[in-house]
Amino acid sequence: MLAASTAPAWIPSAAFGANERLALAVVGTGGRGRHLARQFAKLDEARVVAACDVDARALTTCVTEMHKAYGDAACAGYADFREMLVRPGIDGVIIATPDHWHALVGIAAARAGKHIFCEKPLANSIGESRALRDAVRRAGVVLQTGSCERSRDSARYCCEVVRNGYIGQLHTMFIHLPTDQGHHDQVRRHTVLPAAETPPIELNYDMWLGHTPKIPYYPGLHPGSWRFNLSFGCGEMSDRGAHVIDLAQLGNNSDGSGPVKVSARGWDDQHGLYNTPMAFEFENIYANGVKMIGGTTRSPRGVRFEGDEGWIFLRIHEGTLEASDEKLLKLDPATFKVQLGRTRSHEQNFIDAVKRGVRPFADVEIGHRSCTACLVNMISMRLGRPLTWDPLKERFVNDAEANRLMTPKMRAPWSLS
Repeated sequence: MLAASTAPAWIPSAAFGANERLALAVVGTGGRGRHLARQFAKLDEARVVAACDVDARALTTCVTEMHKAYGDAACAGYADFREMLVRPGIDGVIIATPDHWHALVGIAAARAGKHIFCEKPLANSIGESRALRDAVRRAGVVLQTGSCERSRDSARYCCEVVRNGYIGQLHTMFIHLPTDQGHHDQVRRHTVLPAAETPPIELNYDMWLGHTPKIPYYPGLHPGSWRFNLSFGCGEMSDRGAHVIDLAQLGNNSDGSGPVKVSARGWDDQHGLYNTPMAFEFENIYANGVKMIGGTTRSPRGVRFEGDEGWIFLRIHEGTLEASDEKLLKLDPATFKVQLGRTRSHEQNFIDAVKRGVRPFADVEIGHRSCTACLVNMISMRLGRPLTWDPLKERFVNDAEANRLMTPKMRAPWSLS
């Protein structure tokens, strides 16, 4: 179960002074968690005061880095996020755990009245994502999803071009998610289940597993490619998909909705420990008639918006743009009727949301909807058939089997309640 809930202790944004630093804690201090800790440590309005991990090796590395960054030993380390959340004086929590822990930590943080910066995808299942969204709403705290590509100037410009009609009527969004990098090749090389090992003494492996089924320890999961095992992640579909599809949602003005028709096919999913499809394709239709077509065979990584008068393509992680007409890349955003705003950084945008009351670029509803748009495709792959999704009711239409896959059965003592 989660930490005992108390009345929300949220402090309104206006209560923070202009020069007051937000006291932040990071949960999950692997590579991504340490990167985020370093990013926030660069900002004048934030200070990382605590870190937590079930792996003492990663925790020590992160805490040591924060001590060096600030020139003191004020950053404290914790082995259990529940102990850390009851510490007075923490304003916000950075969640950078494996995906299967996002919802449980996030819900506990919301109930403790902490603002949240949660890595993408928002959760590893639709039900967990929805539960986190609802907990954040009830608590009245800010949540910024770590969809950092959404804060790129070029990404916002690209979506402004689309939403202002410069490519005409949008009809198709092509999602390119190639699995062509070294970590993908590592997964493909696994053909059989390796021998189990004894967990490192520094790792609380049962806590790392959390609500998922209890299985032997394999170093290929931690530290390793956990996201390619369905208990912990959904592979490329929700890893880079949570970036690329997130921007498709923004360009299509569907941040509060999602596709209604879903058809997806996945294959090449048997690699020892790893059972997420390394190859897949999908076609979705939104209520406005726009199609979203994508898969692993499309390259380079990014999203291409096609309208009846042109197209514009955004490369993910590079932020570079291509278009059917060079003029589309040289428009003046100040003249746009639809303007999506800009920010110094995704992390600064979170601080601005907490301290100044602005809506974060990837707030909890946006993160939840982008996560859902990825996961409905994964469920279609798992079932091997098309599905109809109701974005208002957030359920599959007349499909009990698909609806059962929306939320995993959780191992005691963990639950979403």
